[in-house]
Amino acid sequence: LGRARMASVEAAAEHERILREIESTDTNCIGPTLRSVYDGQEHGLFMEKLDARIRNHDREIEKMCNHHFQGFVDSITELLKVRGEAQKLKSQVTETNRRLQDDGKDLTRSMEELQQCRVQQRNIATTIDKLTHCLPVLEMYGRLQEQMKAKRYYPALRTLEQLEQTCLPRAGQYRFCSIMAENIPRLRTQIRDTAMTQLRDFLESIRKHSDKIGETAMKQAQLQRSLDSSVSTQPRALIGRRCRKDAAAALGTESGGQGGIPVSEQDSGILDVEEDEEEEDEVPGAHDLVDFSPVYRCLHIYTVLGLRDVFENYYRKQRRKQARLVLQPHSNMHETLEGYRRYFNQIVGFFVVEDHVLHTTQGLVNRAYVEELWELALSKIVAALRTHSSYCDDPDLILDLKNLIVLFADTLQGYGFPVSQLFDMLLEMREQYGEILLKRWNITFRQVLDQDNYSPIPVSTEQEYRSYTAQFPLQDPDLDKLPFPKKLPFSEFVPKVYCQLKEFIYACLKYSEDLHLSSTEVDDMIRKSTNLLLTRTLSHCLQYGIKKKNVGLAELVQVIINTTHLEQSCHFLEEFISNITNVPPDTVNATKLYGTSTFKDARHAAEAEIYTSLNAKIDQFLQLADYDWTAPVPAGGAPAASDYLVDLIAFLRSTFSVFTNLPGKVAQTACMSACKHISTCLLQLLLDPEVRYVSMGALHQLNTDVHECESFARAGPVAGFQGDTLLLAFSDLRQLLDLFTQWDWSTYLADYGKPSCKYLRVNPNTALTLLEKMKETSKKNNVFAQFRKTDRDRQKLIDTIIKQLRNLIAQHQT
Repeated sequence: LGRARMASVEAAAEHERILREIESTDTNCIGPTLRSVYDGQEHGLFMEKLDARIRNHDREIEKMCNHHFQGFVDSITELLKVRGEAQKLKSQVTETNRRLQDDGKDLTRSMEELQQCRVQQRNIATTIDKLTHCLPVLEMYGRLQEQMKAKRYYPALRTLEQLEQTCLPRAGQYRFCSIMAENIPRLRTQIRDTAMTQLRDFLESIRKHSDKIGETAMKQAQLQRSLDSSVSTQPRALIGRRCRKDAAAALGTESGGQGGIPVSEQDSGILDVEEDEEEEDEVPGAHDLVDFSPVYRCLHIYTVLGLRDVFENYYRKQRRKQARLVLQPHSNMHETLEGYRRYFNQIVGFFVVEDHVLHTTQGLVNRAYVEELWELALSKIVAALRTHSSYCDDPDLILDLKNLIVLFADTLQGYGFPVSQLFDMLLEMREQYGEILLKRWNITFRQVLDQDNYSPIPVSTEQEYRSYTAQFPLQDPDLDKLPFPKKLPFSEFVPKVYCQLKEFIYACLKYSEDLHLSSTEVDDMIRKSTNLLLTRTLSHCLQYGIKKKNVGLAELVQVIINTTHLEQSCHFLEEFISNITNVPPDTVNATKLYGTSTFKDARHAAEAEIYTSLNAKIDQFLQLADYDWTAPVPAGGAPAASDYLVDLIAFLRSTFSVFTNLPGKVAQTACMSACKHISTCLLQLLLDPEVRYVSMGALHQLNTDVHECESFARAGPVAGFQGDTLLLAFSDLRQLLDLFTQWDWSTYLADYGKPSCKYLRVNPNTALTLLEKMKETSKKNNVFAQFRKTDRDRQKLIDTIIKQLRNLIAQHQT
């Protein structure tokens, strides 16, 4: 019971709380409170309490209404009054509303129209906004199509990139946008392939036009070199820039009408543009030959496509292939200078293009790549030139080739390529050039020799005389004083040879020009070459001229006179070389000319040839000798001289009269040599083994001939001999003949070996040989000699002398 009471108290308290909550809570939140009542078991009791609470509140309301009733009645009365007024007001409002509605119909219609306009305006604004995003896409795509049609692929690629990354995302999801997006990869591929095709066309174009590009660059270098030589103050460093500028003209690029092309592409044809204002008068380049825009365009396109490495590798590979083709010379290149020129033009054109690409692109080719190509090219060029120039035997072609190589080297040096190997090769070629010059001058000297008349040059006027002295430095005051007409001592050979020597020196100098050599080096090279010309070529030609079969004594005499004058002119050649090289002849270590020794050797050879020829001529006369070795002693006194000997003496007199212009020693030596040769030959005739018998009559005839020779010697055919010096040539033969003709054996045998011996020059062996021949003659001619006492006594005497001579010979041998 207690628990029931407690539960009832708790329920009552809970109901009271719920009632208070209902009274104080917003009706919107009363649901949970009522639910808690229905969830409990005492909702009947709660309803009773609720009714009691309602009644309680009704009583309070009633009390309050009773308290305020009069005021309520008054309010109702006032309200009724107000109702009448309200009816009036309502009528007025209704009328006003009717009038307002009538008046507002037009406004409503206008508002509806305005609303429709606003909707249309919003739609238009939306459309404009969408078109604002779509029209750039369409415009850009149209521009893309125009650029593709105009083959402006790099701007097209840029347009394509902008279309893909900017315009299409802004435009939204439209069908045409999807179609465009699908076409973008295909267009990129088309642009890439087209650019590559244009690059191939470009490579083919520069391969074809390398010749013209190189020719233009070399012409410009040649013009620059001419300007530098005339205006020595101009810095040489400008050569490279000017060459590049001209090459830029030759390599001219697209400009104008290419609005989307990048700056590097538009300006790619300009090399060293900072000099362009002052170069207006240069040689115009072949600016319409090569258009470089394809390579720049392709480079930019591949860069944008992320394929720059692929493009660089392809370009370099193709250019290496072209380099190998350019560096391969034609098999007949050595035949003409034009062949070498085309070869050099192509190489210069190739490297001008590479240098142009190097300076107008960023990394397509680099300095290391170009230098590697040049190293390869330089080795092949040098090898090709060595091979082909070795076939050349024309010095003019070699000289033209040298000038062309120098121009080639200067042109490439202007672009910064090292060319020292080319100049080293030119120094090697100089040896070949020198050999070819020697061969040509060998032919020239021989022609001069063959055409020479070996006669002194007659001059009849002062003008002629000055003409010859201008060709050859003749300094002869005595000759100058002689009246005209007169003769120069030398023949035409001398001035012609001297002029040819100077021409050779000029030819050597021409090769040494522009090789960047010092004056001393040029002077040394010229002197060494001239020495080779003198010691080898001219010396051999002089020997050839001296040894020719048809050269007589008069010609040999003239050769000696000629070589003497040429020898005297050697110091003038020294001065000539010094003047053209500006190197004093007394410079330390300066090479001296060997001309003096060359002409001395030639003169000595001519002298020896004179001696030989003179002796040969004497031999020809002696071959006519026809002695009767068994002739008896003439009864009517001394016999007459032999005819051949008379002719020989006459010949010698006429010959030695020509020797008057020779140096004295030469004429004296020739005369002494001739006399000795006559004496020796006569003695050999006497002692010839084929002559078995010699009679006293034959000895008398020979003695007469020797007397004739001695008379010739005493007459002094050549000036300069002292006393009877020339007679000494016949002393051996004279003493031998005197011994036999005078039969002075007692004196010979008694005084033999003494310095004062009368027959000092008679050799006992010679005397024995001749005596034995006389013994045989006596036996032959005196068959009955045993029957005549005088003959028997003579025979015994001869035997006795022979025996004594043999003993004498034996004594001296021991």
